[in-house]
Amino acid sequence: IESALANKLEARAAARIVQAKAAQKEIAEFTEEFLSAAARVFGLIDKDGGGSLSKDEIVKACRDDKEVIAFLSTCGEENLQFLLHPPRLDKALDALDTDKSG
Repeated sequence: IESALANKLEARAAARIVQAKAAQKEIAEFTEEFLSAAARVFGLIDKDGGGSLSKDEIVKACRDDKEVIAFLSTCGEENLQFLLHPPRLDKALDALDTDKSG
């Protein structure tokens, strides 16, 4: 019985390691895909190429720029698609703008 129990515990530990590695890989892939999509939308919004975005630039692009809207609508990233919802966008931008510089 002790031997069977030890084998079962070893098998469970090995399975947990495999699951943890799979989860880490999935997180890395998600992060890479999200960052790629975020960089793309940043580039679409940053029309002047200044490397930074004001709240006004973001709001205007998400409201009026057909290319930005089309990308956000089809990118598959829920964490970026919220930019298309003005109340959520305002709330998020206000939270991120810690120095209130816009």
